[in-house]
Amino acid sequence: MVQVPIINIHGVLLVTIQDELLDDSVSELQQHIGEQVVEQHARGVLIDISVLDVVDSFLARTLHDIAATTSLLAAQTVVVGMRPAVAITLVELGLVLPGLRTALSVEDGLELLGRGNGTVRTGPR
Repeated sequence: MVQVPIINIHGVLLVTIQDELLDDSVSELQQHIGEQVVEQHARGVLIDISVLDVVDSFLARTLHDIAATTSLLAAQTVVVGMRPAVAITLVELGLVLPGLRTALSVEDGLELLGRGNGTVRTGPR
């Protein structure tokens, strides 16, 4: 498995994808995140995809599935750092993925998990 760091920040797991992942690695990551939510009693998961130039349909669906899985485990998931080109590609592929929560940055994602509603959109920092 490709090593993807998972860091616990006050009950929120920060998952930083640092390189493109193969389908097998994505599936293993999904399993590992679920295990870590239970082991660390996490209330939230932030998945940082800011380094990814491309998100294919398999990864997009897996991100959606991770959010569904963690929800069943009493944790919320937010995908952060999506690039505009990635968002455009997902829409063009018809992969809007309702229920997948997003934020522009890790900071915004942490704020979203703290408030627990909607997508955070803030002005320039």
